[in-house]
Amino acid sequence: MTAEQRVRWVVESTVGPPSLIGGMFSAGWGTLVDVPREYGTHWDGFGARYGMRLAGVATSNTIEAGLGAIWGEDPRYVRAAGAPFKKRLGNIIKMTFVAQNSHGELMPAYARFVAIPANNFLSNTWRADSEGTVSRASLRIGFGFLGRIAGNAFEEFWPDVQQRVFSRKAVAQSGSPNP
Repeated sequence: MTAEQRVRWVVESTVGPPSLIGGMFSAGWGTLVDVPREYGTHWDGFGARYGMRLAGVATSNTIEAGLGAIWGEDPRYVRAAGAPFKKRLGNIIKMTFVAQNSHGELMPAYARFVAIPANNFLSNTWRADSEGTVSRASLRIGFGFLGRIAGNAFEEFWPDVQQRVFSRKAVAQSGSPNP
């Protein structure tokens, strides 16, 4: 993975459509249930929650890419396209905790294991008081790995969904199976 590819991964993983949409759901849920209460249940609160999540994602991705460069880890998800569904689900989970090294071999994702906790404890310094605790940071670490699983699932299956949806649309518009 080149330095340019790492920068591109950080940018796309932070402000790409899946991350921005995920942030809307996260901030929306937080606003609905009013957590943290300091932000309130209005648009300003939604914006504060959205910005907090975006800052955390950017911090985590930057740490992971930086340490990964030192340790020879590639943070990108590797699809199991064409494999049976059950194997693809297993790949989603597995790739949450492993990364490819510079030789294409799988290894523990050490940079990720540092980045997700580091971001969540570091962000305690700028979070609302009710969120800036050890227990809340620990909870966010779990959500960070769950978020990685969700992102992996999107990367695994979205290309298939796109192909089927746009392929059918193209067939319907052209009237033939080979547009």
